[in-house]
Amino acid sequence: MKRAAPIVLSAPSGTGKTTLAHRLIEESDNCVFSVSITTRTPRQGEQHGLDYVFVDGDRFDKMIESGDLAEWAYVHGGRYGTPKKALNDAANLGQQVVLDIDVQGALQIRDAIPDAKLIFVLPPSVDVLLERLRIRGTEESEVLGLRLRSALEELEVALDFDYIIINEHLSDCVQEIRDIIEGKETVGLNSEAIESIEVCRAGITSILERDYQKVI
Repeated sequence: MKRAAPIVLSAPSGTGKTTLAHRLIEESDNCVFSVSITTRTPRQGEQHGLDYVFVDGDRFDKMIESGDLAEWAYVHGGRYGTPKKALNDAANLGQQVVLDIDVQGALQIRDAIPDAKLIFVLPPSVDVLLERLRIRGTEESEVLGLRLRSALEELEVALDFDYIIINEHLSDCVQEIRDIIEGKETVGLNSEAIESIEVCRAGITSILERDYQKVI
């Protein structure tokens, strides 16, 4: 049975990539979600084993030492990782694994699995990104500024990804990813994608300089 290449989704916080990943899986017969492990505490509504596997630092250290993680990284003060076993089990069944991970982890996955398809998700605008972060209701002002700074850093490596897509309309975005999975989408990075990244970077930089001098 042919092993399907993983699909890796990365994006700044507030872009909607987790919603995108779950919708993709709901609408696809052969896609399964890779549940990451993390040392951070659960947010309201998150379920252990469904959204993340929540572990303490000692358990995470042991998984690193034993080589059980395909990738791991520090993100916003916590550690996140992808268990190798989950990837291998799904691939051996011919299932398409969808990973919702940060850019550090995505590039590690590429090193470990060269045929993985890396997709960077952009918000339709910086204003929408900011509004989505505020709607969460869990972000204090300083934390929001830190997330915007992280977004700027993530955008700096977006061109290392295979595809750039804009999450403006969820259904259209899901279809675009399905086209990539099925090999219908052959154009990866183009001038429009590059321009979208630069516009997003400029907008975030402007907000940081205006409102979040302490985190620059």
